[in-house]
Amino acid sequence: MINIRKLEADLWESADLLRSGSNLTSNQYCMPVLGLIFLRYAYSRFKMAEAEIMKNRPVRGGRVLPVEAGDFAAKSALFLPKEAQYNYLLNLPENIAAAGITNKEGHVINSLGEAVNNAMSLIEERSEQLAGVLPKSYTDFNDDILAELLRIFNNSALDEIGGDIIGRIYEYFLNKFAKNIASDDGVFFTPKSLVKMIVNIIEPQSGTLLDPACGSGGMFIQSGDFVNQSGMNANSAMTFYGQEKVEYNAQLCLMNMAVHGLTGKIKSGDDANTFYHDAHSLNGCCDYVMANPPFNVDKVKAESCQNAGRLPFGMPGLNKKKEVSNANYLWISYFYSYLNERGRAGFVMASSATDSNQGKDKDIRRQLVETGHVDVMISVGNNFFYTKSLPCSLWFFNKAKADAIKNKVLFIDARNYYTVVDRTLNEWSYWQLKNLNAIVWLYRGELEKYTALLAEYRHVLGSDKPFAEQIAELEAKIEALRAEAKAAAEAAAKRSKKKVQAEYDVKLAELNDTLTKAKEANWLHEKFGEGVYADVPGLCKIADKADIEAKGWSLTPGAYVGVAPVEDDGVNFEQRMQEIHQELLTLQKESNDLMETISKNLKEMGL
Repeated sequence: MINIRKLEADLWESADLLRSGSNLTSNQYCMPVLGLIFLRYAYSRFKMAEAEIMKNRPVRGGRVLPVEAGDFAAKSALFLPKEAQYNYLLNLPENIAAAGITNKEGHVINSLGEAVNNAMSLIEERSEQLAGVLPKSYTDFNDDILAELLRIFNNSALDEIGGDIIGRIYEYFLNKFAKNIASDDGVFFTPKSLVKMIVNIIEPQSGTLLDPACGSGGMFIQSGDFVNQSGMNANSAMTFYGQEKVEYNAQLCLMNMAVHGLTGKIKSGDDANTFYHDAHSLNGCCDYVMANPPFNVDKVKAESCQNAGRLPFGMPGLNKKKEVSNANYLWISYFYSYLNERGRAGFVMASSATDSNQGKDKDIRRQLVETGHVDVMISVGNNFFYTKSLPCSLWFFNKAKADAIKNKVLFIDARNYYTVVDRTLNEWSYWQLKNLNAIVWLYRGELEKYTALLAEYRHVLGSDKPFAEQIAELEAKIEALRAEAKAAAEAAAKRSKKKVQAEYDVKLAELNDTLTKAKEANWLHEKFGEGVYADVPGLCKIADKADIEAKGWSLTPGAYVGVAPVEDDGVNFEQRMQEIHQELLTLQKESNDLMETISKNLKEMGL
């Protein structure tokens, strides 16, 4: 991950500056800082879009036509007038009051805080969905602090990271400064790789997309990217709807969508509490539903849920106070109910929900399976969430399944398949996402997509040799290059050693990256060859209704895929255990001898 930890450290430093320079609470200063990050990221996308627009810009009368706001909308970027561009704010003179700069109303700007407020107002003026959303409280802060913040966020990592950066940074702030909010009702940021997996399997193309727990809008961003990459314009092809109880999150969602050039209808506050309100009147109308709802919410008022409808399988079990004590199956019922006759849903859910027998959960799950619309179930391992270590499951519904799989469900256990980012965070790499998606393609009979992926592997590897053979060759090259690097570093002059090693490190990193791709290609090809689906023990299985009924209507992938066979390492177990026992006895004797020596030395010292 490019500089993400460094970026987070800078953000922490910026928060310290704000804390020392103002009397605001963490909640109050969180949004202004995110507003600056929004401006920085918006400027990055603006410059990229501007460069693309200018490539083939028409010339009239010997002059290149100037760029216009409409040009940026076509590139899914936000148009920024000069006074709202990050570089403009960054390079304002120290004595702003003497510079004679005016705001959009024509009044003289006397401070950097006023200049930033003006930038936010100019953007809101050009974006209907951002009206009243962006922070404009920068005069609360000392100009020196604001200038330092602008410098801190002038970070090239923001140009490179991409994706739902505002959501990621937002969660960072919640975790550092407002942990009570971060854990409130189980709300936390959805990891990018989980969002991508949901979007890749749902495959949005056109129509209505609802996220009834939209948070900072990651589902919308990835769906927009997916549609744009298919050659369509997301804003023309899709209509995005969101509900978000926490108004703060809804503001971030609108900021996030705007910076990606997307438009949407987002409702927030109590009237957007999905438990009790269908805020957009979309029941039975959605082509796609995607969400990462809060897990295991309790004390949900049953009567209000009943009155709000969207419970095609009935109400989950209630406690003595007539409350839903675990709302997981409320969410699951709502997601299904929102779909139209050909709709698809994909969502994150607590792992416990796949075989929960609490109240009426099992009965609701049975009814779901009997519809034939449960499509794919994926188990996800620990440490995918940025601030939580819990495992989860991805659920997929499809009301337009092909006849061949109408009454079948694909189970994938991906708990042991991931890339380690660091000690507390795992993710799926680009190729791992593709590989898991490929299993779904084969289940659906979409062989051409699988074939295209193998072709993509062969293209990036630059060889048609068997993948296992390529792995062996690459490992040999890496070993030889390491030896060469060691010799070159030893032979180099003292002042050149680091430079020589750095040059070899780049070459080794490139080879290791290629080796990783080859290993992922081999992982896929070993299991499914040129494109024949087969159940793989420990990984995937297609089960029908009878199989699921026999398992007590469980939707836990591990109950179906079984355990992967353990490879025979050729070691004689009894012989090895005898060797280990002998090693242990030797170590114990050495330990006893050492203790006797220490004791003797202490006595000689009179201790």
